[in-house]
Amino acid sequence: MTSESLHSQGAPARRTVVAAVGGAGLALGLGACGSGGPDGAGGAGGSDGAGGSDGAGGSGGAGGSGGGPSSGAGAAGSDGGVLARTTDIPEGGGKVFAAQGVVVTQPVKGRFEAFSSACTHQGCAVNRVADGVISCPCHRSEFSAADGGVRKGPATRPLPAKGISVTGSEIRLT
Repeated sequence: MTSESLHSQGAPARRTVVAAVGGAGLALGLGACGSGGPDGAGGAGGSDGAGGSDGAGGSGGAGGSGGGPSSGAGAAGSDGGVLARTTDIPEGGGKVFAAQGVVVTQPVKGRFEAFSSACTHQGCAVNRVADGVISCPCHRSEFSAADGGVRKGPATRPLPAKGISVTGSEIRLT
């Protein structure tokens, strides 16, 4: 009996399955951490790559304060189109606009700030704004919703400010 006759014809070889699962895990890890952040840090090859003991994956973006544009605001680019309405941004919180790479916050009533949504640690997208804190799910860095400053590492640099204008109830990227 040959080794070929021991494998059923319809099932993939164990080696194929293991390679596919490993490849999928690697793709997810690289997608979560990016291939390099604004500070030039490496991606999954770094000392704290995806799947490390820091609990990558975080608490998720649900919670009402993250996510994309609301139904009242269209997806706007850097062309100055309406990004959001002031009523879309909760006081003490904010909203992440993934397609535009920006997070808009309202640290105090009537004051709106905008920052890059790319974490300065390894370039992951921040996903949540609540209680004055912008959170990154990958390695749990936290930033101030008021000025983008680092509140908790591993990030060491603040989120870069982005230009916005507020006219009436409309918030636009500038």
